[in-house]
Amino acid sequence: MGSHQKRVAVIGAGVSGVTSAKHLREAGIEVVVFERSRQAGGNWVYDERKPLEPSYPSITPSIADFVLEPVVKGGSLNGDEEELRFAPPGPAYSGLTNNVSTKLQQLKGFPWKEGTPDFVNVRQKQEYIQSYSTHFGVEPLIRYNTRVEKLQKVDGRWKINSSTLVKDGSSKLKKSNEVEEFDSVVVASGHYHSPNVPDIPGLKEWKKKWPERVTHSKTYRTPDEFKDKTVLLVGAGVSSMDIGRESSHIAKKIYQSSRGGPFDIPVVMLSAETERVAGIASFHLPSKDDTSGEVRLVDGTVLTGIDRVVICTGYLFSLPFLLDLHDDSVTPAEANDTVLVTDGTQLHNLHKDIFYIPDPTLTFVGIPFYTATFSFFEFQAIAVAYVFSGRAWLPSKEAMQAEYAERVKVKGSGRALHDLKGTSVQYVEELVGWLNEQAETTGAQKVEPYSEEWQAEAKLILEKYVARVKSQDT
Repeated sequence: MGSHQKRVAVIGAGVSGVTSAKHLREAGIEVVVFERSRQAGGNWVYDERKPLEPSYPSITPSIADFVLEPVVKGGSLNGDEEELRFAPPGPAYSGLTNNVSTKLQQLKGFPWKEGTPDFVNVRQKQEYIQSYSTHFGVEPLIRYNTRVEKLQKVDGRWKINSSTLVKDGSSKLKKSNEVEEFDSVVVASGHYHSPNVPDIPGLKEWKKKWPERVTHSKTYRTPDEFKDKTVLLVGAGVSSMDIGRESSHIAKKIYQSSRGGPFDIPVVMLSAETERVAGIASFHLPSKDDTSGEVRLVDGTVLTGIDRVVICTGYLFSLPFLLDLHDDSVTPAEANDTVLVTDGTQLHNLHKDIFYIPDPTLTFVGIPFYTATFSFFEFQAIAVAYVFSGRAWLPSKEAMQAEYAERVKVKGSGRALHDLKGTSVQYVEELVGWLNEQAETTGAQKVEPYSEEWQAEAKLILEKYVARVKSQDT
């Protein structure tokens, strides 16, 4: 595939979506960006409103956050509640900062403001994305408050069913629907929508008895709610680390439960006030209403007096608008060569984590983990623009399938398949090398990879991180 696509839909107006739209637009392609929320920025939009709580345990990935438990029993929803269901606020919390230097996240042709420090707050990251969108003419292409309900290939073109929420001047919302066709699609909706809630024995019962005491990290905004509380953080990733750090000065006690997985943050990165404990075996309701219940760990330890439980176990990949490519009934190992989502731990059948191998007119930008995000995702966006504008050709379907199968064999299934920790620069070099090889034939402008200065900065940051982790053992 390498023929010129005339009309392309981009789903999502976070950094992956706006960079994709920018490069597609500059390639002379008509672009429409669908964004279900009120503004651009994706995960970096801070919204004081909290999303509705997910199901306990998680529902199937094919449903995701399109269906949520009712918040009003026996009554109708007002406009605010309907909006929360239609476009749930993201996971950004008030104290969120980037954990990758701004020097490494700079987009091409759009430097950060002079004097910008390495680490900035969520509002500065959002402003950067929105300023980029405005500067490069993407903003007029974005349809806000518009959600893609269904995406399906019909007679050689992608048909999109979308709905738009419009306020009518009262507390109620009106919904309008539209059907359009596109040559190709870029899915840039991210993967922080469908919370992963583990099926731990007793957790569902705790949530039912104490709905305000058990919450998912996606609803976290400030540490004030943990004042003088004993808090149990379930999971040992970045969000758990951040919540523990922010709450350490105000909470009575903080436990962080870890199963010892490969993606756990090293203990040295935690606040001194956070105690890491073993994985959770079960939650137990109290025998009397005036007690707090027990949490039993896999090592036999019993925790009591827990005031708050925060589920920090991440998210599932979910594309509810692509139901035809979901199969909730099989495991990742049982996935065939057309399915896209199974249990939600990965996306299947993608070439370079971008092009859907059975039909490369369906693409994804922003999937890999452990990258410099902004700058990394832009390289993926450039690759899509080159292919969709005829400046680059993809390998044969058979070659892409073989490469994908080898990647699964080497890296394994699940989250590990998209893990580029320590290899993101190599990924970019290979991607850019392929594009520039094609440019020799098409006469297209060659793509500049990560600069030597960028790589030197990345190496220095990595060395500092490794040194800090190793200091734990001394």
